[in-house]
Amino acid sequence: MCYAVVIEKAENNYAAYVPDLPGCVATGQTLEEIETQIQEAIQLHLRGMREDGLQIPEPSS
Repeated sequence: MCYAVVIEKAENNYAAYVPDLPGCVATGQTLEEIETQIQEAIQLHLRGMREDGLQIPEPSS
C-alpha cells in the first residue's frame, strides 16, 4: 500500500501526517529525518492496528 503523506514546514522543524491513518504523525529537524520518522510511524501504526484487530484502511489518494 502507498499512503499519501503531508509534510509541513514549521518555524524550526518539519511535521508530517498521514490523512488516511488518523493519529499517525511525526516530526523532524530536516526533510531527510521527517521522511524516515514518518515511514517508521506508518509501520508502527499499521502494526498496532493489526494487533488490535482493526481493519487497515485502503489509501484514498
